[in-house]
Amino acid sequence: MESAGIEPEPEPEPERCPSAQEPPGSPAPPAEEPEPSEAAPQPQQEAEGVPPPAPLAQGRRPSGPGSKGQAKRGGAGKGGRGKRGSTRRAGEEGGRPARRAHVTVDSSKAKTSLEALKISLRQLRWKEFPFGRRLPCDIYWHGVSFHDNDIFSGQVNKFPGMTEMVRKITLSRAVRTMQDLFPEEYNFYPHSWILPEEFPLFVAEVRMMKESNPPWKPTFIVKPDGGCQGDGIYLIKDPSDIRLAGNLQSRPAVVQEYISKPLLIDKLKFDIRLYVLLKSLEPLEIYIAKDGLSRFCTEPYQEPTLKNLHQVFMHLTNYSLNIHSGNFIHSDSVNTGSKRTFSSVLHRLSSKGVDIKKLWSDIISLVIKTVIALTPELKVYYQSDIPAGKPGPTCFQILGFDILLMKNLKPVLLEVNANPSMRIEHEQELSPGVFENVPSPVDEEIKVAVIRDTLRLMEPHKKKKKDNQYQLSENASDTKDDLLEPGSTDQLEHDISKNPEASLPSLCLKQVFPKYAKQFNYLRLVDRMAALFIRFLGVKGTMKLGPTGFRTFIRNCRLSNSNFSMASVDILYIDITRRWNSMGLDQRESGMCLQAFVEAFFCLAQRRYKSFPLHEQVASLIDFCEYHLAILDEKRLVCSRGITERRATLVTCQPDGLHLTPATHAPLLNRMTAANKFTDYRNHRS
Repeated sequence: MESAGIEPEPEPEPERCPSAQEPPGSPAPPAEEPEPSEAAPQPQQEAEGVPPPAPLAQGRRPSGPGSKGQAKRGGAGKGGRGKRGSTRRAGEEGGRPARRAHVTVDSSKAKTSLEALKISLRQLRWKEFPFGRRLPCDIYWHGVSFHDNDIFSGQVNKFPGMTEMVRKITLSRAVRTMQDLFPEEYNFYPHSWILPEEFPLFVAEVRMMKESNPPWKPTFIVKPDGGCQGDGIYLIKDPSDIRLAGNLQSRPAVVQEYISKPLLIDKLKFDIRLYVLLKSLEPLEIYIAKDGLSRFCTEPYQEPTLKNLHQVFMHLTNYSLNIHSGNFIHSDSVNTGSKRTFSSVLHRLSSKGVDIKKLWSDIISLVIKTVIALTPELKVYYQSDIPAGKPGPTCFQILGFDILLMKNLKPVLLEVNANPSMRIEHEQELSPGVFENVPSPVDEEIKVAVIRDTLRLMEPHKKKKKDNQYQLSENASDTKDDLLEPGSTDQLEHDISKNPEASLPSLCLKQVFPKYAKQFNYLRLVDRMAALFIRFLGVKGTMKLGPTGFRTFIRNCRLSNSNFSMASVDILYIDITRRWNSMGLDQRESGMCLQAFVEAFFCLAQRRYKSFPLHEQVASLIDFCEYHLAILDEKRLVCSRGITERRATLVTCQPDGLHLTPATHAPLLNRMTAANKFTDYRNHRS
């Protein structure tokens, strides 16, 4: 299978945010792709004149994890809202422009992203509450985690479980599962081993590869699981060099094959920090910033040897490490220095004949595939923190993707950051050990735009005309190279001029999913397995499947037979669950985690469809399970309808002298209502 290209709609080169200033003599930037479906706000009578949708009733939650429906505000701002609505309507009738309702943002937990957030809110003219607010806000901006504050309404910029999902071990496990299913599609992630549990396997595989290929002289990079900013990372040439005597047992790590032939600029190794907005889990919506940061090492690169193995300024691109190098260059220009915009690097590569559209296509493919690998377990976390029927916010999150370009221009995923730095200043050493924070124009240009446009996409008060939006998007996609013709922007500019957002730059975030969903939906097998897993969890808020739930799954999906008895089912459950629990994962509750369920599902698929490749085995078993569950749901629906019809017959055919009161039928009504709700819940989950 081809993993590199996105053929139907080639990607244009990214464009820096409009505020960037090119230094004299710099290469002309590629034309920016207009975003009619995202950047063009709705006309004023749609965006402002119509009152916001009524809040959801207390106790209800949005239709799905991270759904883009109107979030509950729990009565926030009800006082006086009716008057403001009257004023807007009166303003429309009188021909005067209507006043936009203020979007309220709680920034009390923003931490290091506070300055960039403040600038964004000033540009949007939204209302900030830096010390929190007694009434609910529309948006809560957290600096670290979903759990920074207790929230029961509105929107929050973190998903529950995201911090755990992008840890090095968890990310490696999620990608490895996808590599088992689609090895060619997921070859952008380095070969990895999890320590200490896979140390014997690591030693054995390296020895075998060296014996089969004697000239191979590998280098490996060891990354502590919970490390950040380069902390604890080191390079080795042989498995025997791993520091087993240290804290490996208490601080597990991932060891990966080191990319020894990276693309160099000015003889320096660099990586790319791209910002990705996960706007929604259900339905899945992904946006990628059109520009990012390129972080450079501060010593000329040489391939790893025993002599230079420990020179971190040569091999590690982490900004937090290189900032302490005497060779680090602070620059006010986006084209020079040790931290530059990604677009400046693209312009330089383009001037040398590099196919930038192909490179962007590969990067977009990498991002979509990585998010597809992460979302199944994120949904398990989401239903645990915000179970069905429990009040809760909708979620979105900005992720930081660290990507390395190989010498052949193939992008490689280094890691994903749940909390990418949004600082817009950098430390400058005045004297030994004395630092001060000074503004960083490069950081401000990129990060403020990402935060501001994320907020614009999540604005709860904007009435969105989905049909018009999709039609505009389709029209834009039909044009050559996914760009609007020069004359077709006149009407778009006319529409924008009616809206107060006309003063803002066009969105720097480009939707890539569901835009390219048709090309990637076949990869979402684990997502469908997660839906089965969640369906049989049973208890609200749990994240592990008990033995009864697993047996129910087997029975309802008709997976047991004479060759695979329920006793064999129990043995399979016990063996796999015990092994996963022994890995030192979350021990707060017993049972089968999603990764263990996926392994069990693989075993069942291989048992039933022996002659197929693994991904076909798994897809066939998922289809089989979904088919039998659909039949079961239909039977329950027919049963509930039958109860309703029998009740109606009973009421209309009462004999003379017999008067049945509503209280007589209360138990029957309760059972019927429960059956209907249960069917709706099952249909929603499946």
